Amino acid sequence: MKHNIDELGWPSLIDVQPAAGLIPISLRKQAERLDALAHETLFRTGDPVRYVYLVISGEARLVRLARNGSEAILQRSRGGFIAEASLDSRSYHCDAITTEPTTILLVPAATFRAALEEDPMFRRAWQSQLAKEVRKLRAQCERLSLNKAADRINHYIESEGVNGVLTLYQSRMSWAAELGLTHESLYRTLRRMQDDGVLDVDGARLVTKS
Repeated sequence: MKHNIDELGWPSLIDVQPAAGLIPISLRKQAERLDALAHETLFRTGDPVRYVYLVISGEARLVRLARNGSEAILQRSRGGFIAEASLDSRSYHCDAITTEPTTILLVPAATFRAALEEDPMFRRAWQSQLAKEVRKLRAQCERLSLNKAADRINHYIESEGVNGVLTLYQSRMSWAAELGLTHESLYRTLRRMQDDGVLDVDGARLVTKS
């Protein structure tokens, strides 16, 4: 279900998802909030690019069906823009689905592109955001090249956490998929790292120990 967002609603959106602060005031009146159910399709392959999508809470994924019927995950967002690389495309080359109840900010793509051309400050902020995503993807590629599950876990904590401390905002099963591991392998490795005294796990909080 879509909802209009008044000026009073923007501070709370930005508090939950700071990336919403990138949206300039000139675009905010045109933005809508979508409260999607789990497994809801946001768009399908071949659909025209109508919106820029910003995940406020929950999770959305870009997926493409393989020939054997399995899903290949191309992008996963638990907060931040998704399918932003399609902004300059006429249509999507994959499907976007939610995996749980998800709140998404929708900004019309045409006005978003126009604002980028007309507003230098917004353009610089958007370029910085894209560069941040590139760095994140490079870290993910490097992480998936590691053979040992423990090395992937440590790499994730160091790259996504602060000073060896990470708070997970997703389920262990979702995290396992992001690490390229089965959830059984993730659970076994976490237990072994705790037993070896190299990791403290307190609920969603993980702390590496030297």
